Amino acid sequence: MKAIQIRATGGPEALELVELPIPQPGPGQVLLRIEAIGVNFLEAYFRRGQYKATLPMTPGSEAVGVIEELGPGISGFAVGDTVVSVAVMGSYAEYALAPAAQLVKVPEGLTPEKAAAVMLQGITAHCLAYSTWPLKAGETALIHAGAGGVGLLLTQMATRIGAKVITTVSTAEKAEISREAGASEVILYTEQDFVEETKRITGGRGVDVVYDSVGKTTFEGSLNCLRPRGMLALFGGSSGAVPPFDIIQLSTKGSLFLTRPSLWHYIATREELEWRAGDVLKWAVSGELKLRTEHVYSLEDAPKAHADMESRKTTGKILLEP
Repeated sequence: MKAIQIRATGGPEALELVELPIPQPGPGQVLLRIEAIGVNFLEAYFRRGQYKATLPMTPGSEAVGVIEELGPGISGFAVGDTVVSVAVMGSYAEYALAPAAQLVKVPEGLTPEKAAAVMLQGITAHCLAYSTWPLKAGETALIHAGAGGVGLLLTQMATRIGAKVITTVSTAEKAEISREAGASEVILYTEQDFVEETKRITGGRGVDVVYDSVGKTTFEGSLNCLRPRGMLALFGGSSGAVPPFDIIQLSTKGSLFLTRPSLWHYIATREELEWRAGDVLKWAVSGELKLRTEHVYSLEDAPKAHADMESRKTTGKILLEP
């Protein structure tokens, strides 16, 4: 089978197309024939070496596929089922293994591309909006990278709850896309100071929560945008890792809360996975969640997909297709 491998950490060129044997499922596993692959910054972190892994490795964890073979001890799934998961073992490939406990069936009315576009980023947004800081109607949230995959879905969920959303984006085109998703205020961070603008928009009060996937370049400013006892939910680091800082700042800036959520702690049980995935897939089928899937690359073009993602040339979800 064709697959992407990382043999040494580095830039997008570190993603190499290779031939590998088709894996065999063990107990509790299924073999998937991959139909659509979700591309996420998580894979870039592994490719760069920010997250450690044993090399060589096939990156990726989010995919939609058809079950080709069941390992021992599987119930509730059958060969031929189309399923989606954020726990596929090396999804940048034509075939991959996945634990049955982390599979969800793709509902009728949702294409593989749409299911792959919404699963990981959708349940990430669900965790942030419904659990990390459970948004309430009337609260105000600042969402960085508002035209990105999580940003667009999180904006829609927040406005669905009744919260006011302020986003940051880099271009006028992305600003329009963010507004279409429901943002009431959009800050062009390339032209405006997002802290000053956020304070102006909120009348000096600050926002209740900042959802920050950017990290290094926004961290200090994100803290400064919060109202007293507000929360910074730092769930990514597309600009790099946040350097060490003195936690006394959380006190001096208003007894702030800081959290670094990991998706796996929010889908640790089957019940929680089914709740979040059920909501997200249902809203995608009904059209309540609008998905952007215009950036689709072939598997061999994975280096270009990563380069475009990291240069912020894309909006919405990036997909690979074997």
